[in-house]
Amino acid sequence: MTSRRPGATPQDWPWHTASSARATPAAGVRHARPAADVRPKMGLYADQQEGRTPMAEIVRAGLIQQRWTGDKDSMIAAAVNHIQTAASDGAAVVCLQELFYGPYFCQVQDADYYSYTEAIPDGPTTRLLQDVARQHGIVIIAPMYEEEHPGIYYNTAAVIDADGSYLGKYRKTHLPQVKGFWEKFYFRPGNLGYPVFDTAAGRIGVYICYDRHFPEGWRALGLAGARIVFNPSATSRGLSQYLWRLEQPAAAVANEYFVGAINRVGIEPLGDNDFYGQTYFADPRGQLVGDAAADDKDEVLVRDLDMEQLAEVRNLWQFYRDRRPDAYGPLVQP
Repeated sequence: MTSRRPGATPQDWPWHTASSARATPAAGVRHARPAADVRPKMGLYADQQEGRTPMAEIVRAGLIQQRWTGDKDSMIAAAVNHIQTAASDGAAVVCLQELFYGPYFCQVQDADYYSYTEAIPDGPTTRLLQDVARQHGIVIIAPMYEEEHPGIYYNTAAVIDADGSYLGKYRKTHLPQVKGFWEKFYFRPGNLGYPVFDTAAGRIGVYICYDRHFPEGWRALGLAGARIVFNPSATSRGLSQYLWRLEQPAAAVANEYFVGAINRVGIEPLGDNDFYGQTYFADPRGQLVGDAAADDKDEVLVRDLDMEQLAEVRNLWQFYRDRRPDAYGPLVQP
């Protein structure tokens, strides 16, 4: 149900990296059943293991928005509880907010916050979330502050499959450097391209916060076969709220996949950025899937995403067929 260049394989795609995509096809999805069939609330992976009969292709997906609690340990504990809530509601995949276990420290430029870095995948939080994913049978996208080597840091999202295996990571490509968002002080630009990941919930991609203002990465993820793209963010009311329900739905339409948009909530002690939540899913027609989350509190948002919409929309609007990469050379010139 995804379009690619005729005859192309994953290794042919310029953004493909062997370390960030599995060689096997997508493991599976949740399937809709008659109302009389009461399914256990254990996530997709349990369904697959029990060999239930496929019907309509539905992925139940979750997004988690959080308010800063004041310390890293309690943020992680709250996130684990929220993941359990999403899994109990049947979610097959869940995504946390940008830099989920810390405050959005980029409101200031202070080297003390380098202490929030961890190795990925060998750091304690990734390993913990691997255990959580395995326990609940759920795919987890976990945005964190990564240390590759001493002094080499990235704004990164780790992707963990429903069996607890580490699949790879995406490093934020585009970094702002404006008041309240001093990201170039803390991070190097991402250098892993735009990987997609074959998970138990299907083929997914990640694009982090400020990335969303750049259409090229959205399209690269679509060309690589992503069916859901998650955009974890830390975005504030005064700066970007007017764009929040415009850009991601537009990206979902232009690239004909589902988009999960996640934002944190609250005003944190480091500045006056007012993070307004309103997390949501947009479908390939640009419509919100159910209501958006609240703008002032923690929330676990779980929605059913009908993958059959991908084929319906792509058969109606042939954007991948009609694109003209031969005419786009000037777009990639410095």
